[in-house]
Amino acid sequence: MKPRKRHVLLLWMLVCSGMTEAIEPISTSIAVGMAAALTGFLASYQNILYYFHECCRPEWISFNRTALNADLDSKLFGQHIASRIILKAVSGFMSNDNPKKPLVLSLHGWTGTGKNFVSQLIADSIYKEGMDSSFVHVFTSELHFPHSSQLDTYKTQLQQWIKGNVTNCAHSMFIFDEMDKMHPGLIDSIKPYLDYYDKLDGVSYRKAIFIFLSNAGAESIIQTALDFWKTGQQREEIELKDLETALSLAVFNNKKSGLWHTSLIDKNLVDFFVPFLPLEYKHVVQCAMAEMKARGVEPDQNVADQVARDLVYFPKAERVFAVKGCKTIESKLDYYT
Repeated sequence: MKPRKRHVLLLWMLVCSGMTEAIEPISTSIAVGMAAALTGFLASYQNILYYFHECCRPEWISFNRTALNADLDSKLFGQHIASRIILKAVSGFMSNDNPKKPLVLSLHGWTGTGKNFVSQLIADSIYKEGMDSSFVHVFTSELHFPHSSQLDTYKTQLQQWIKGNVTNCAHSMFIFDEMDKMHPGLIDSIKPYLDYYDKLDGVSYRKAIFIFLSNAGAESIIQTALDFWKTGQQREEIELKDLETALSLAVFNNKKSGLWHTSLIDKNLVDFFVPFLPLEYKHVVQCAMAEMKARGVEPDQNVADQVARDLVYFPKAERVFAVKGCKTIESKLDYYT
């Protein structure tokens, strides 16, 4: 690191950490002079300071539609419905300087179909630091909300966490994983933050993004995919309208969905219920080839076929859909390569 940049970074850390308050008093004139010099120096090198320290500014938060489109097209397999919804929903929201409410997406499907991966792609397209950004917050049921006896405490904590983080940065993202394992009623505690309010206690939540991930509703998605397959129709012919109503009802009426009888659905605060279709053999092969490429090795079709053949499929006789999707691809590749 160049000396000048190192000095700038040290000064930035000094100011941000409040260490200037710990400096022993020297004299009023010297202190004032140092403060003036420091202020002028920091103002001159403002852009460099923002380069070193993640801030809630365009230098660190800037949506890249082209990158998201490319990632969805080249890295997410077998999910034509989800890809289309995600691209349009996120693009429309991020291009709106004055949204009326936060963006709320509820992603549903069987394990290994790409729900977590899509969340990562969205974060990568918005935040320079991606999932490592201090403005992306991930909650998992079993880690953050493990005890049903402490539900009231969790509700209070969740409200405080969200309020504090949105106060810090309006463009915050909250990802709730394992919604099907979440205590019923917990998500309802943040309902006001997802509604059409200009501000709540002086805080606007309208630029935040909330993403719910769940296996709930997977059965109805799988059944629709099977019905299309049995009638000889291509999976690409499945449209959102074939799934959305049944999916929202399945989630609303499922006690293990995390959204059971929630007012979020009642009040239409979930912008999109995004279905993730079960993956076929060819999609597993694509996942294996993409993983090899990501590892920096030449993709090997034979290895990808071996990995795909090693998975369990259903229905058992026809072997149409992979039970675990692409979830175990990494470990399978370690075995075959």
